[in-house]
Formats: sequence, C-alpha cells, structure tokens
Amino acid sequence: MTAVDAVVPTLAHGGPWVLAMGWHDLLFAHWRVPWEVVRGQIPAVLEIDEFEGEAWLGVVPFRMSGVRPRFAPSMPGLSWFPELNLRTYVRHEGRAGVWFFSLDAASRVAVRIARATFHLPYFDARMSCRQADGGGVEYESVRIHRGAPGAVFKGSYRPRGPTCASRPGSLAHWLTERYCLYSEDEAGRVYRGDVAHGPWPLQEAEASLERCDMTRLLDWELPKEPPHLLFARDIHVRASWPVRVA
Repeated sequence: MTAVDAVVPTLAHGGPWVLAMGWHDLLFAHWRVPWEVVRGQIPAVLEIDEFEGEAWLGVVPFRMSGVRPRFAPSMPGLSWFPELNLRTYVRHEGRAGVWFFSLDAASRVAVRIARATFHLPYFDARMSCRQADGGGVEYESVRIHRGAPGAVFKGSYRPRGPTCASRPGSLAHWLTERYCLYSEDEAGRVYRGDVAHGPWPLQEAEASLERCDMTRLLDWELPKEPPHLLFARDIHVRASWPVRVA
C-alpha cells in the first residue's frame, strides 16, 4: 500500500480505481452564470445543478503530481504538470458531478491520453505555476492547441485564514464536494467517471486576475462582480474508468 492508498477513501461504487494523482495549489474562482449560458453546451440527459436557484461557472488553476495508472509508477513528462479547467455543475439520476467545458494542460502526452480514454476536452497549453511570497501562487496559461479557440489565464492568488472542511449545505461544500465527472464522446454518448478523496482542506482566498479568457468558447464574458474564491493546498485522488450512462 502506498502513501496515497492510505489516505484516499474507496470509490463510491466500490469498484477498482485506475488512476492516482495529487492536486496542489488549487484556486476555485466561481461566478454566478445565467442558466441558458451553460444549458445549450451540455447534453440533454444531464440536469444543470443549481445552488439556491443559480447556476455557477468555475475557473480552477492548479498543478498535478504523481499521476500514474494503477500498478505502475509515475513517469517523467507525464506525471507532473500544471492544469487549468473551466467547469460547471450537473446531475444525473441524483448523482451530483462536474462538467468540464475545457481542461488545459502542459503535457502533450497527458492531453492525448485523457481525450482518448476519458472523453474530456483537454487542450495543449504553455503554462507556468510558481510559488510566491506568503504561500501564494503566480500562474499563467496560454492555449496552443491546434484548431482550438485561444485562451489565456494570467494571475496570482493566495490563501487567507485557517484551513477547514466545508459545512454541508454551504456554497463552498456544494462547489467542491463532488465525487464524479461527466463527459461526452464524439458520437454523443455520455459517461461518468468517479473520483475518491478526503474532504477538501479549504481556505478563503484572494486573487488578482490580470487576464482570464477561459469563457470565450461559451461566448460569455465574466461579470464585473468579484468571484467567490477558495483555496486548497493539497489533496490525493483516485479515479475510476468512465462508464456509459443511459
């Protein structure tokens, strides 16, 4: 049993995990979004999940470490890289999960494996993620994927206050405590992939977003209102193979 195996709970469905990884220095930046902005971009079989009657859109920069398949070691060039995703929240038959509009990553190999096996919209990007004073992070991403719409993220962020688990029923809990993701292949078939990890060790956060073009593919600009911000330093994760949903 590895250190990751010891701290990560089992998958909700009790089945085997196929991928282990660590997620680090995450910023959860969220905005309220009109329901119709996301509805047309998501398969009809999935419901838009709402918190107190509102849909939410999230931009989440972080870095990956120790990415490896089960029974295999981590591999140079594939196991450590920054990642940045644009996401919203959905439900299917009562299972609350995450829907990704885009996932930018600084590993060409990981991008192609994830697109082919997990049916996720990964894109090549030139990225940097640097530690800053006071426990902060300086982050930059420029999408360079051939044929994909351009997207740039540049900003800095840092945690504030103590670390704690989110309270059930709170917005922070609703945004983060989700243990599956949904995706769609080129033929329109929808899949669910389960993940397992401990409760998020969340902190309040502050951020300076110099540029954020991630919502361009939705033909929607981020509102002027400040985003809801959370930070998480580290979490270890297992993921299952995606299964097709009805």
